[in-house]
Amino acid sequence: MRLLLVEDDKDLVGALRPALEHAGYAVDCVDNGVDAEYLGRESIHDVVVLDLGLPQRSGLEVLRHWRADGFTLPVIILTARDSWHERVEGFKAGADDYLGKPFHVEELLARLNAVLQRSLKSAPSDQLRKSGLVLDSNTQRLTSADGQQHALTGIEFRLLRYLMLHAGKVLSKSTLMEHVYDFDSDKDSNVIEVYINRLRQVIGKDQIETRRGQGYIFKDTSTG
Repeated sequence: MRLLLVEDDKDLVGALRPALEHAGYAVDCVDNGVDAEYLGRESIHDVVVLDLGLPQRSGLEVLRHWRADGFTLPVIILTARDSWHERVEGFKAGADDYLGKPFHVEELLARLNAVLQRSLKSAPSDQLRKSGLVLDSNTQRLTSADGQQHALTGIEFRLLRYLMLHAGKVLSKSTLMEHVYDFDSDKDSNVIEVYINRLRQVIGKDQIETRRGQGYIFKDTSTG
Protein backbone atom coordinates (compact mmCIF):
# COMPACT_ATOMS: atom_id res chain seq x y z
CA MET A 1 0.00 0.00 0.00
CA ARG A 2 1.28 3.46 -0.86
CA LEU A 3 1.05 6.25 1.70
CA LEU A 4 1.41 10.01 1.35
CA LEU A 5 2.89 11.62 4.46
CA VAL A 6 2.31 15.38 4.53
CA GLU A 7 4.31 16.91 7.36
CA ASP A 8 6.76 19.82 7.59
CA ASP A 9 8.39 18.72 10.85
CA LYS A 10 11.59 17.08 9.59
CA ASP A 11 12.27 15.33 12.90
CA LEU A 12 8.81 13.78 12.92
CA VAL A 13 9.14 12.69 9.30
CA GLY A 14 12.53 11.20 10.10
CA ALA A 15 10.96 9.10 12.82
CA LEU A 16 7.74 8.18 11.01
CA ARG A 17 8.98 7.24 7.57
CA PRO A 18 11.14 4.24 8.56
CA ALA A 19 8.45 3.03 10.95
CA LEU A 20 5.81 3.21 8.23
CA GLU A 21 8.07 1.48 5.73
CA HIS A 22 8.83 -1.25 8.25
CA ALA A 23 5.07 -1.70 8.64
CA GLY A 24 4.74 -2.40 4.92
CA TYR A 25 3.94 0.97 3.37
CA ALA A 26 5.62 2.58 0.39
CA VAL A 27 5.97 6.15 1.65
CA ASP A 28 6.13 9.47 -0.21
CA CYS A 29 6.76 12.61 1.83
CA VAL A 30 5.94 16.25 1.13
CA ASP A 31 6.31 19.25 3.43
CA ASN A 32 3.81 21.78 2.06
CA GLY A 33 0.16 22.00 1.14
CA VAL A 34 0.59 22.87 -2.53
CA ASP A 35 2.61 19.76 -3.36
CA ALA A 36 0.34 17.67 -1.17
CA GLU A 37 -2.79 18.75 -3.02
CA TYR A 38 -1.17 18.01 -6.37
CA LEU A 39 -0.01 14.52 -5.36
CA GLY A 40 -3.37 13.66 -3.84
CA ARG A 41 -4.96 14.29 -7.21
CA GLU A 42 -2.65 11.78 -8.90
CA SER A 43 -4.70 8.90 -7.42
CA ILE A 44 -1.62 6.78 -6.77
CA HIS A 45 -1.87 6.68 -2.99
CA ASP A 46 -4.05 4.47 -0.83
CA VAL A 47 -4.07 6.65 2.28
CA VAL A 48 -2.84 10.06 3.46
CA VAL A 49 -1.47 11.21 6.79
CA LEU A 50 -2.05 14.97 6.70
CA ASP A 51 -0.77 17.59 9.12
CA LEU A 52 -3.05 20.63 9.28
CA GLY A 53 -0.37 23.24 10.03
CA LEU A 54 1.42 23.35 6.68
CA PRO A 55 3.25 26.10 4.82
CA GLN A 56 1.92 27.51 1.51
CA ARG A 57 -1.53 25.95 1.97
CA SER A 58 -3.11 24.59 5.13
CA GLY A 59 -3.92 20.92 5.44
CA LEU A 60 -7.55 21.81 6.05
CA GLU A 61 -7.73 23.71 2.77
CA VAL A 62 -6.04 20.84 0.94
CA LEU A 63 -8.55 18.37 2.34
CA ARG A 64 -11.51 20.58 1.46
CA HIS A 65 -10.28 20.89 -2.13
CA TRP A 66 -9.84 17.12 -2.46
CA ARG A 67 -13.32 16.39 -1.18
CA ALA A 68 -14.96 19.16 -3.22
CA ASP A 69 -13.44 17.62 -6.35
CA GLY A 70 -14.58 14.11 -5.48
CA PHE A 71 -11.33 12.57 -4.26
CA THR A 72 -12.26 10.01 -1.62
CA LEU A 73 -8.88 8.62 -0.55
CA PRO A 74 -8.76 7.95 3.21
CA VAL A 75 -7.18 10.77 5.22
CA ILE A 76 -5.93 10.81 8.80
CA ILE A 77 -5.27 14.33 10.03
CA LEU A 78 -2.61 15.25 12.58
CA THR A 79 -3.49 18.01 15.04
CA ALA A 80 -2.16 19.53 18.22
CA ARG A 81 -3.45 17.50 21.16
CA ASP A 82 -5.58 20.33 22.59
CA SER A 83 -6.89 21.72 19.28
CA TRP A 84 -10.40 20.29 19.48
CA HIS A 85 -11.66 22.89 17.03
CA GLU A 86 -9.19 21.63 14.40
CA ARG A 87 -10.49 18.10 14.85
CA VAL A 88 -14.06 19.29 14.39
CA GLU A 89 -13.17 21.28 11.28
CA GLY A 90 -11.18 18.34 9.96
CA PHE A 91 -14.13 15.98 10.23
CA LYS A 92 -16.39 18.57 8.61
CA ALA A 93 -13.90 18.82 5.74
CA GLY A 94 -14.01 15.08 5.20
CA ALA A 95 -11.28 13.53 7.36
CA ASP A 96 -11.66 9.83 8.14
CA ASP A 97 -9.82 9.98 11.45
CA TYR A 98 -7.48 12.19 13.46
CA LEU A 99 -4.49 11.81 15.73
CA GLY A 100 -3.33 14.37 18.25
CA LYS A 101 0.36 15.19 18.64
CA PRO A 102 2.38 13.79 20.28
CA PHE A 103 1.35 10.21 19.52
CA HIS A 104 2.74 6.68 19.50
CA VAL A 105 3.57 5.19 16.11
CA GLU A 106 1.66 2.04 17.07
CA GLU A 107 -1.54 4.08 17.38
CA LEU A 108 -1.01 5.63 13.95
CA LEU A 109 -0.45 2.19 12.43
CA ALA A 110 -3.63 0.86 14.03
CA ARG A 111 -5.65 3.82 12.76
CA LEU A 112 -4.19 3.47 9.28
CA ASN A 113 -5.14 -0.17 9.16
CA ALA A 114 -8.66 0.64 10.32
CA VAL A 115 -9.38 3.44 7.84
CA LEU A 116 -7.93 1.45 4.95
CA GLN A 117 -10.10 -1.56 5.64
CA ARG A 118 -13.18 0.57 6.20
CA SER A 119 -12.56 2.26 2.86
CA LEU A 120 -12.57 -1.20 1.26
CA LYS A 121 -15.67 -2.21 3.26
CA SER A 122 -13.81 -4.74 5.41
CA ALA A 123 -13.99 -5.07 9.18
CA PRO A 124 -10.83 -3.55 10.71
CA SER A 125 -8.36 -6.26 11.70
CA ASP A 126 -4.61 -6.83 11.85
CA GLN A 127 -5.18 -10.02 9.90
CA LEU A 128 -6.38 -10.13 6.32
CA ARG A 129 -8.16 -13.37 5.44
CA LYS A 130 -8.93 -14.51 1.91
CA SER A 131 -9.19 -17.95 0.31
CA GLY A 132 -7.85 -19.75 3.36
CA LEU A 133 -4.84 -17.43 3.60
CA VAL A 134 -4.09 -15.23 6.61
CA LEU A 135 -1.82 -12.21 6.13
CA ASP A 136 -0.71 -10.62 9.39
CA SER A 137 0.08 -6.89 9.18
CA ASN A 138 2.03 -6.86 12.44
CA THR A 139 4.46 -9.65 11.60
CA GLN A 140 4.24 -9.46 7.80
CA ARG A 141 3.93 -13.23 7.77
CA LEU A 142 1.55 -15.33 5.71
CA THR A 143 -0.19 -18.42 7.01
CA SER A 144 -1.13 -20.64 4.09
CA ALA A 145 -4.19 -22.86 3.89
CA ASP A 146 -2.20 -25.85 5.21
CA GLY A 147 -1.22 -23.92 8.35
CA GLN A 148 2.38 -23.24 7.39
CA GLN A 149 3.81 -19.80 8.11
CA HIS A 150 5.91 -17.93 5.57
CA ALA A 151 8.05 -14.84 6.16
CA LEU A 152 7.63 -12.29 3.35
CA THR A 153 9.95 -9.58 2.12
CA GLY A 154 8.69 -5.99 2.21
CA ILE A 155 7.78 -5.98 -1.48
CA GLU A 156 6.13 -9.40 -1.28
CA PHE A 157 4.04 -8.28 1.68
CA ARG A 158 2.91 -5.01 0.04
CA LEU A 159 2.12 -6.76 -3.22
CA LEU A 160 0.15 -9.60 -1.66
CA ARG A 161 -1.73 -7.24 0.66
CA TYR A 162 -2.77 -5.06 -2.27
CA LEU A 163 -3.86 -8.09 -4.30
CA MET A 164 -5.86 -9.54 -1.41
CA LEU A 165 -7.51 -6.22 -0.55
CA HIS A 166 -8.62 -5.94 -4.18
CA ALA A 167 -9.52 -9.60 -4.66
CA GLY A 168 -11.56 -10.29 -7.78
CA LYS A 169 -10.34 -7.19 -9.59
CA VAL A 170 -7.97 -7.16 -12.53
CA LEU A 171 -4.90 -5.12 -11.58
CA SER A 172 -2.48 -3.97 -14.25
CA LYS A 173 1.28 -4.01 -13.78
CA SER A 174 1.33 -0.22 -13.75
CA THR A 175 -1.33 -0.11 -11.02
CA LEU A 176 0.59 -2.60 -8.89
CA MET A 177 3.81 -0.65 -9.36
CA GLU A 178 2.11 2.62 -8.37
CA HIS A 179 0.79 1.14 -5.13
CA VAL A 180 3.80 -0.97 -4.13
CA TYR A 181 6.70 1.41 -4.82
CA ASP A 182 7.36 4.97 -3.69
CA PHE A 183 8.90 7.74 -5.81
CA ASP A 184 12.44 6.94 -4.65
CA SER A 185 12.32 3.30 -5.73
CA ASP A 186 13.74 1.99 -8.98
CA LYS A 187 10.78 0.69 -10.93
CA ASP A 188 10.85 -2.14 -13.45
CA SER A 189 7.61 -3.74 -14.59
CA ASN A 190 9.41 -7.05 -15.08
CA VAL A 191 10.14 -7.15 -11.35
CA ILE A 192 6.40 -7.41 -10.66
CA GLU A 193 6.38 -10.69 -12.60
CA VAL A 194 9.25 -11.98 -10.47
CA TYR A 195 7.41 -11.21 -7.23
CA ILE A 196 4.14 -12.64 -8.54
CA ASN A 197 5.95 -15.89 -9.31
CA ARG A 198 7.49 -15.93 -5.83
CA LEU A 199 4.07 -15.50 -4.25
CA ARG A 200 2.64 -18.27 -6.41
CA GLN A 201 5.27 -20.64 -5.06
CA VAL A 202 3.85 -20.01 -1.59
CA ILE A 203 0.09 -19.72 -2.16
CA GLY A 204 -0.32 -21.84 -5.28
CA LYS A 205 0.07 -20.98 -8.93
CA ASP A 206 -3.68 -20.83 -9.56
CA GLN A 207 -4.43 -18.32 -6.77
CA ILE A 208 -3.14 -15.38 -8.81
CA GLU A 209 -4.41 -15.52 -12.36
CA THR A 210 -2.71 -13.78 -15.27
CA ARG A 211 -5.01 -11.94 -17.64
CA ARG A 212 -2.97 -11.54 -20.76
CA GLY A 213 -2.72 -7.93 -21.84
CA GLN A 214 -4.59 -6.79 -18.71
CA GLY A 215 -2.73 -7.78 -15.56
CA TYR A 216 -3.35 -10.05 -12.58
CA ILE A 217 -6.30 -11.04 -10.45
CA PHE A 218 -6.30 -12.57 -6.98
CA LYS A 219 -9.10 -15.12 -6.99
CA ASP A 220 -11.17 -15.01 -3.81
CA THR A 221 -12.49 -18.51 -3.13
CA SER A 222 -13.65 -17.62 0.41
CA THR A 223 -17.13 -18.70 1.39
CA GLY A 224 -19.55 -17.11 3.77
